[in-house]
Amino acid sequence: MTSTQRLPFLKGHGTENDFVIVPDPDGRLDLPATAVARICDRRAGLGGDGLLHVVRSAAHPEARAQADEAEWFMDYRNGDGSIAEMCGNGVRVFARYLLHAGLVEAGDLAIATRAGVRRVHVAKTGDVTVSMGRAELREESVVVTVDGRSWPARNVNMGNPHAVAFVDDLAHAGDLLAVPPFSPASVYPDGVNIEFVVDRGPGRVAMRVHERGSGETRSCGTGACAVAVATARRDGADPTETGTPVTYTVDVLGGSLSITELPDGTVEMTGPAEIVAEGTFTPAWMGAALA
Repeated sequence: MTSTQRLPFLKGHGTENDFVIVPDPDGRLDLPATAVARICDRRAGLGGDGLLHVVRSAAHPEARAQADEAEWFMDYRNGDGSIAEMCGNGVRVFARYLLHAGLVEAGDLAIATRAGVRRVHVAKTGDVTVSMGRAELREESVVVTVDGRSWPARNVNMGNPHAVAFVDDLAHAGDLLAVPPFSPASVYPDGVNIEFVVDRGPGRVAMRVHERGSGETRSCGTGACAVAVATARRDGADPTETGTPVTYTVDVLGGSLSITELPDGTVEMTGPAEIVAEGTFTPAWMGAALA
């Protein structure tokens, strides 16, 4: 971009997992990791847990193969600028933005992601429901350790990697400023999202999460899905065997999400998504960030 161009942005959140939204329909904007990290900086930039780069699938090399199924591609970046395969809260906010901008009609739509196409139902107001695909429960044994306490963690992949540990008290997760140590490190060569979970009653759990590339966040949609599936298996429930859907309410620091695992193994997530602000970057600031 030139020093006179004004690049638009929006801010949105889903259960207080917040994102900077950068519309770029034709894929003309190069967003290096350093620029994304600067934009997401809560003191020197706009601030956000991540960035939603909105591009038509046909205009992005990583999504062209999905263009026949989904017009729009969620080029998701973590707050440190690193690339992520998937973000559950981000998909809901992405869909809410598309409706807000008049790019889609309310109802059912498809969104391309690095983890595949996700089917979404977005109403004019209220919650957004996302079909998150099937959870992959892997057999590798994982142990998570914080302040001398260790727990076995369930290895769940929701298009991105998760380690789900059941604890007695969410305070046992520590400050979550740094990645909680886990072993063996070889299980997650590209890093992992780590969830700490406590029971809150029948069909209800609460979690805290350290998100890969972002630190502790107020919510994690894929993490809530991983937690619900891991909890179901711990409770002896597997809808693919019983034919009966299982639903859990997952409380996060920023609210609650409803997660349902269906008999075909598909996981559905329902929760809020809001657009809270929009504007333009100062050309000189954005030019320096992109330099």
